[in-house]
Amino acid sequence: MSLPIEEEWDIELSPNGSLLDLKLKDVWHYRDLLMLLVRRDFVSFYKQTILGPLWFFIQPVFTTIIYTFVFGNLANISADNLDKPLFYMAGITAWNYFADCLIKTSAVFVTNAGLFGKVYFPRLIVPLSIVVSNLIRFAVQMALFVLTMIFYSIKGSNVHPNAYLLLFPFLLILMAMLGLALGMIISALTTKYRDLSFLITFGIQLMMYLTTVIYPLSAVKEKYPQYAWLVEYNPMTPIIEAFRYGFLGKGTFSMLSLGITTLITTIILLAGIIIFNRVERTFVDTV
Repeated sequence: MSLPIEEEWDIELSPNGSLLDLKLKDVWHYRDLLMLLVRRDFVSFYKQTILGPLWFFIQPVFTTIIYTFVFGNLANISADNLDKPLFYMAGITAWNYFADCLIKTSAVFVTNAGLFGKVYFPRLIVPLSIVVSNLIRFAVQMALFVLTMIFYSIKGSNVHPNAYLLLFPFLLILMAMLGLALGMIISALTTKYRDLSFLITFGIQLMMYLTTVIYPLSAVKEKYPQYAWLVEYNPMTPIIEAFRYGFLGKGTFSMLSLGITTLITTIILLAGIIIFNRVERTFVDTV
């Protein structure tokens, strides 16, 4: 009589799990699905548009022109002794990636309720696919920024790239982590409090004005020192300042502030994953 062969399961599903079980192993197991979702996000977003991927270029260019005219010329806000288009494009390029990750991730549960209710896969795959797919748009806008930087350098502009430019991959990871973390937390909350979805756009705009996208941190410290802490403690501020400092040679850069941002971002990300994993077990009953 032969003994039954023990089967090894790739994935085990249970109604309850450890609070610190982040299910990262399951995410790796479904990495092919991640790439399929990345392709879906990219194709579906521009499928029925006339200009298609050209919007990758059009959006930052028009935004830079508007910011230069409104904030640079009319309001005469300091650009840290840099050419204003170059100053604004640097902030816009970094901010757009973070904001896109946050906005799209914040609607994960609501927009994918039908998919989540039909088949099992690690739900964390979907917000991760958003972060990865946004890298395509960021890469195009980053190339546009670099070309703009080269153009102004040839013209003799005050642009001085330095060794801190090597921090760029780390800054990109920080932006992705922060956008992903805040987006997952908001997405989890919107399963019960749908009103939050209407506040996302307003909240993103408010957060942008509290970040050094349209002004340098040095100008805030000089003119409004009593309010500088609101901008300085914004996690995106050290990232954008380090981004400008590395590529353009201008910015209030500090390894200490960047280290604090890294610590805060890591804590928020861990909290976001834990909250997301807890909510995804029962969200179908509330969405």
